[in-house]
This record gives sequence, C-alpha cells and structure tokens, in this order.
Amino acid sequence: MLQDPVLVDDTHPRVTVIRLNRPERLNAFDDAAVDAFFAALDRIGRSDASAVIVTGEGRGFCAGFDLNAAAETGEDPVATAAYWTGRQEHFAQLVTRLRALPQPVIAAVNGAACGAGLGLALGCDLRICSDRAKFNAAFIKVGMTSCDIGVSYLLPRAIGTSRAFEMMLTGRMVDADEAARIGLVHKTTTAAGLMPAALELAETIADNGRLNTWLTKRGMWANLEAGSLAAAIELENRSQILMQGTGNLERVARARGFL
Repeated sequence: MLQDPVLVDDTHPRVTVIRLNRPERLNAFDDAAVDAFFAALDRIGRSDASAVIVTGEGRGFCAGFDLNAAAETGEDPVATAAYWTGRQEHFAQLVTRLRALPQPVIAAVNGAACGAGLGLALGCDLRICSDRAKFNAAFIKVGMTSCDIGVSYLLPRAIGTSRAFEMMLTGRMVDADEAARIGLVHKTTTAAGLMPAALELAETIADNGRLNTWLTKRGMWANLEAGSLAAAIELENRSQILMQGTGNLERVARARGFL
C-alpha cells in the first residue's frame, strides 16, 4: 500500500505542519511528492492557519530530487529537452509557491537538507534545525550545477556571497553548528526539542495577527528585490497605511494597555 508522500497536520488551532513522508528516500522529492506538496500549499493558503511548519519524517528533512525518478525519455534530444524544461520549471515552483503563501513558513530541519532540500529550506521564511541537520548544494556533485530552484538567489542573501560561493562550488556538507554560525539557520536544538521550538516560534508569530503578519512577509520578500531604499520605504508606507485603516492599531493598543 502506497503511503502519502506529504502529510498535513492541522490539529494545532493556528499552526499547520507539513511533513514530507518518504523516509525511506530521506524525503527526496519525486513527481508525486512535488504535486502533493503543491496541493498541500493550495489547501493551506485558503485556510485559517496563521503559520506553517515544514519538516521531514524520519532521519531526513529532504534529500533533494529523487534521482531514481529521473527516467530517460528516449533518444530524441528535442523531446528530451522539452520534457526536462517542463519538469524543471514545475519543480522550481517549490520556492515561489512557498513565498506566495500568506502565512509565514518555518523550516524545522530535522536531518539532511541537500540540493533541492536546501532550496526548500531557503524558500521558507525562517529556519531552525536539530543538531542532526546538515546542508549542502548537492547537484554539483552529480554533474549538474548548484544553481537550482532559487538557491543562487537565496543562499547569498542568507549567508553572504563568499560563503555561498564556497558551499555551491564545493558541494560540501555544512553541519548544524556551522549553519547557525553563518546565519543559514537562526537556532539549533536537540532532535527532541525541534518541533516544540518550531511550534513555540509559530505560536509567537500567530499572536501578532494574520493580516499584518502576511503584509510583513510580503513586504520583506518584495523589498529583497527592491531597486532602492526609496522604493522599499514606499512599499512600507503603503502597508502601514493599509493596516492603520483596519483599526487594528487602536484595538491592539487598548487590549495591551497602551491606551
């Protein structure tokens, strides 16, 4: 009997957990798992959840794309190129679809995050990891490039260009301690403490409200691409004006005793 490649746990009132569920493959993505992950994101994006956690079942977070699923498509180079173009562009939406979610997303990295697994973690808004986690840009080790699903954009913004070049050109493993030291994650825990820490962080975010949290996430991502400080501040001004018009500022200030 086939198991679901992606599990969605919405038993927590304000936090939804997405769990990659191919532990025998260290949660590597095949086509079915990618489609199941997208379906989960579509469902969560329409839900009342205030925050999302992404983690893996078993020993791995995500070992990237499953090379066993990379079947040959025949000898026609045009057909092969067309097939791989479509597949690559579909898979690359892993990061952009995470970014499009209104809810902030926390990567709870429980084990290996390699190749596309590194990209998946980078596509989340926050990253914490257990002391068993490790990260690498794996595809350069198997004859491809390390520039995949947004890693070449997101990694240097997380850890700086020099460190990103070194990780991407060598493909070496980065352990949990180094990941925290260089800013790839902002916190490490024990394996047993990982999900409690992720849930605590998610609940802290949820306490702040949904619309203002969503606009903060959107503003952060948009301003990573802003062409100037003036453009970034223009977007910030519009977000603040929008929130002030909801009356939320006065309600929260009164509830917390500031007024």
